[in-house]
Amino acid sequence: MVSIREEMGFDVTGTLALSISIAICCSVKSNRLQGIWAFWKFGMDVKQRTQIFENLASFARKCIFGILSVAAIPNHVAFIMDGNRRYSKQHNLIDGAGHRVGFSSLMSMLRYCYELGVKYVTIYAFSIENFKRSPEEVQSLMDLMEEKIEGLIKEESIVNQYGVRVYFIGNLKLLSKPVRLAAERAMDATAKNSKAVLSICIAYTSTDEILHAVEESCEEIWDKIEVLNDCGARFGLIKLGNERNQEKNVIDVSDIERHMYMAVAPDPDIIIRTSGETRLSNFLLWQSTSCLLYSPSIMWPEIGFRHLVQAVLDFQKHFYYLNKQKLT
Repeated sequence: MVSIREEMGFDVTGTLALSISIAICCSVKSNRLQGIWAFWKFGMDVKQRTQIFENLASFARKCIFGILSVAAIPNHVAFIMDGNRRYSKQHNLIDGAGHRVGFSSLMSMLRYCYELGVKYVTIYAFSIENFKRSPEEVQSLMDLMEEKIEGLIKEESIVNQYGVRVYFIGNLKLLSKPVRLAAERAMDATAKNSKAVLSICIAYTSTDEILHAVEESCEEIWDKIEVLNDCGARFGLIKLGNERNQEKNVIDVSDIERHMYMAVAPDPDIIIRTSGETRLSNFLLWQSTSCLLYSPSIMWPEIGFRHLVQAVLDFQKHFYYLNKQKLT
């Protein structure tokens, strides 16, 4: 069972301390405090108290984000959501429950990122390597993904609240038909959203992405060759090819990058991987040469607001070095 703190993404004790501090600063008399506490305890139901907690947490986040915004804010944050199965085992949850709790954590992190002003968020949802797991587990994950993808296009969903356009990144042909169709519906439904971008890497590995980009680049060049041949410009093409080879390769880095799955977003500024692991597990290898890797030693369902704040502070601390690396 998820605690209130995990569900809401803030520290209840800290929020109460903040409330008491505000009361003291405003010189509220002790008997009035007792009256407020009595009303808090007996005059409101759980839903009302929860709403007040959420409002206080939202206000506190705005204050913290206001301070963070004085320095550089990351434009793109990527997440490797590691530790769902271990979390489930440690808490004696049924199969798949860890991933459901992890989804709740993902929704909280997306909200925090968009509140902070991060425009691009990318998540590593399902690797091609994950297809090697047991058929039962793969099918369970596919069913969960279909359910959650359908939830993304609901009117009250977080992507519509923040105007987020959704992309599904990877070799989508490997997905089951229901999941693939759900992904296509979500992309179509959010195509007009323009305030932020959510890239969901599913049936993805970086090596597959690079291979795909090289193949697409080669096919593009070959198509141009065939068009020129059909126009009777064979000699001119050979001459042009020789001139290009003297200056640079026929296919260069920009051609490959243009055909990457992740061409829809700039390179990440921060990659956050939970469970304390520092390996990228074949995720954004091409794009991550000049980004910060933050690896908190908690499992994905346990990630919270403070971890994002710490990642942003680390990014700001190393900003000039990282920015210099990108420019070289």
